[in-house]
Amino acid sequence: MSQRKRSRGLGPSQGGDGDEDFNLSPTPSHSQVQRNLERRSQDQINQKVSELVQFLLVKDQKKIPIKRPDILKKVIGDYRDVYSEIVNRAGRTLQQVFGLQLVEIDTKHHIYILTSDLPRAEGENLHRDNQTAKLGLLIVILSFIFMKGNSAKDGAVWEFLRRLRVQPGERHEVFGDVKKLVTEEFVRQKYLEITPIPLTDPPEFKYQWGLRAAKETSKKDVLRFVAQIQKKDPTFWTSQYNEAEA
Repeated sequence: MSQRKRSRGLGPSQGGDGDEDFNLSPTPSHSQVQRNLERRSQDQINQKVSELVQFLLVKDQKKIPIKRPDILKKVIGDYRDVYSEIVNRAGRTLQQVFGLQLVEIDTKHHIYILTSDLPRAEGENLHRDNQTAKLGLLIVILSFIFMKGNSAKDGAVWEFLRRLRVQPGERHEVFGDVKKLVTEEFVRQKYLEITPIPLTDPPEFKYQWGLRAAKETSKKDVLRFVAQIQKKDPTFWTSQYNEAEA
C-alpha cells in the first residue's frame, strides 16, 4: 500500500480558503478544548461523533470529496469549540470499525476523502468499492472472532459492536438493518457461520469464520489489522500469532 498523507486531527486552521462563510475563531489550544469538553456531557459529544461518522460514510458511499466547511456547517454546528476532539474521535471510530482513514487530499482548500486500510489477500475480492463500509464492519467482526479463539457467542459480538456505536436494533444510514446484514447477508455470502449452542435457554449462538472469509483474507492479515489499531506488535498476542504464522 502506498504511503498516504494523513490528516492530523483535522483541526480548524487559521484563515484557510473555503472557510470564509463560517467565520471560525482561531484554533483553540489543547487545554482550551479540554475545558470546553468539561462543559459538555459525554452523551452530547458521543452523539456528535456518531453523527459525524454517519455523515462521512454517506459522503464516501457517493464518492464525494468531503469539505471541512461542510463538516462544520452540517454536523459540528455549535460544537465547534470542541471540533478537533469530535473529529479525532470520529477518525478513530472510522479506523476501528470500518478500516477507513480520513485523508486530506487538498491542504489549501481542506478537502478530504476516506481511504481503505482493509487487510486483503492479493488477487482476491476484498477490494475498495461501494461495499467498503460493509466490508469494514465484516473485518471488525472477523477480527473479534479470531481474537476470541475462533469462536464468539452472539451476545459478545453484539456487545462489542454496541461499544463501537453500531446498534443491532436501530436502522443504520449506511448498513440499513444491521442485524439482517450480519446474520443473513454475511452468512449467505459465506463470510460468517452462525450455529446454535446446544442446551442454552434462551437460545445462544456461536459466530465463526465462514468458508469465503478464509479465502478472501487470512488470520495473518487480520492479526496485522488488529495490531495496527492497537498500536502493538503482532507478537504481543502469542497464541494468535503462532496460529496465524502456522
